Amino acid sequence: MTEQSVDWAIIRRVQKGDQEAFNLLVLKYQLKITKLVSRYVKDSAEAKDVTQEVFIKSYRSLGSFRGESAFYTWLYRIAINTAKNYIVGRERRPMSVECDLERLNDGEGHPILREESNPEHQAIRDDLEKVVKLTIEGLPNDLRQALVLRELEGLRYDEIALKMQCPVGTVRSRIFRARESIDKAIAPLLED
Repeated sequence: MTEQSVDWAIIRRVQKGDQEAFNLLVLKYQLKITKLVSRYVKDSAEAKDVTQEVFIKSYRSLGSFRGESAFYTWLYRIAINTAKNYIVGRERRPMSVECDLERLNDGEGHPILREESNPEHQAIRDDLEKVVKLTIEGLPNDLRQALVLRELEGLRYDEIALKMQCPVGTVRSRIFRARESIDKAIAPLLED
């Protein structure tokens, strides 16, 4: 039995409703797809997220797969497009100051946050923490929940999507909008 015929047999099982069979394809191709995505997305955590998105997209589209090409060829194309779309989306985002509460308390991130000896810097840190907390509290529920699950609980995008019962793209959008709100709120404090 050839590799293509094995893949096709698994695909037919998935198309007939055997969702568990798709795990066989994931196990078989996950490493290859991760390596492929890593050529475009350099951060390993982000590459893993994009790889998961590739498999989610391929699973959703598997019903339309007709076997005109090898499964890996089809999956490869989805991976390339997903990675390129991710990069384009990332480039559209304004530069942001990553600012979750733990990093704020640790003094990481912006250089002004690292100096603790100066009372003025401590006051700025306190103001920043207050603004971040108030901004997070003022976010719409869906944005706040997505941000908290990602930044404070450390969940991956696919895990958040499952928890919030929405697509991964919606999760990414919500987190982006939440971070953007925080960035806008703290920008005046960081200008000096």
